[in-house]
Amino acid sequence: MAKYKRFLSENRGAGQLASYKPWLSIQDFPSKGRVSRIKGWKTNRIHHFFSDIQTRCFYMFEWDDEIVDIREHYPLLDLVEVVKDNKDLKQEFFINKEPPYILTTTFLLTLRNHKYIARTVKSSSELGKKSVLERLEIERRYWAAKQIDFGIITQKEIPTKMVKNIEWIHSSLYTYEERGLTENSLENYCNILIDKFRDNKHSIRKITSDFDKENNVSDGTGLFIFKYLLASKHIYIDMNELRIPDYPDGSSGNIRTLNRTIRTPCHLI
Repeated sequence: MAKYKRFLSENRGAGQLASYKPWLSIQDFPSKGRVSRIKGWKTNRIHHFFSDIQTRCFYMFEWDDEIVDIREHYPLLDLVEVVKDNKDLKQEFFINKEPPYILTTTFLLTLRNHKYIARTVKSSSELGKKSVLERLEIERRYWAAKQIDFGIITQKEIPTKMVKNIEWIHSSLYTYEERGLTENSLENYCNILIDKFRDNKHSIRKITSDFDKENNVSDGTGLFIFKYLLASKHIYIDMNELRIPDYPDGSSGNIRTLNRTIRTPCHLI
């Protein structure tokens, strides 16, 4: 009961964008999977995930321009009031007990058109479990009563290559200061690199390597700028086609130049 009251006093499940606080955080419960804390592009806050599947879904949602807010582990605090048709459901979620058991939906997403969609993330292997199916049916009825589209995402619906590419560029949007770059120098380097891309037939790996030498900057700076341009969508490449380096720091590997849409000049977002 004390934990439930503390969660409410901390306004968990309330707020939007940077002010939202998920009902569950990685400090609260042990996870059977790999947990992640990731700073969001859209929200400018730290998101908490309990599995690789949740994290990969998050990267998909970050990349989707139609999604403007991502709220993870959204609590169904008004479940009893909302789901009136519950006689055939597991009643432990609808009886008065202290503290109440709070169901959560993995993601509540706000769209550009101000509508909402709810998505729960599960491993496909879990969908054969009766207890999981019962909870999913409760979620479905809850969101149906609120006239909000609800769906289930498993690992089978996640484009692995696309998600890995988004993960590779994701942190570049807000870590430029860690590389010793200022806003002015970042903007200047972005425009220089964009100019180098125009009608250039070389691989992106060679272009960014030449950039480092020509601008007398540390190795990997050009590759970082390239990742920033992708993350900020000043350069568009199909993330299902991009070939990332063999190593996370970009020290090896071959990235081929693909068809690109270049937006210029580059202004910081």
